[in-house]
Amino acid sequence: MSSTVELTKENFDETVTGNEFVLIDFWASWCGPCRQFAPVYEKAAEENPDLVFGKVDTEAQPELAQAFGIQSIPTLMIVRDQVAIFAQPGALPEAALTDVIGQARRLDMDEVRKSIAAQEGGDR
Repeated sequence: MSSTVELTKENFDETVTGNEFVLIDFWASWCGPCRQFAPVYEKAAEENPDLVFGKVDTEAQPELAQAFGIQSIPTLMIVRDQVAIFAQPGALPEAALTDVIGQARRLDMDEVRKSIAAQEGGDR
């Protein structure tokens, strides 16, 4: 049983709003680096069972790829509390992925929300 979730435009919003911490791998079957990254991503999913690891097949879900302005694949995105806190194209090596997940876990989302509110030029 795969520990990653196939995200489609039907379940995407529900997944991202229903979970505090979602990783998203934008990929396609024809993309060599995507195929190399897949087992690394799968392993990270197994090692972090409390997080949601989603995959978006950009061929099958062009609208989602477009909505996020995905230019190249694979692109890894991390969403916490419906805020995209990390997005980076390229197949990350295992150590880098582990590091990114660790940093994302430690992020203070109150601080993130404050800085977003400040950028948007209004206190909410």
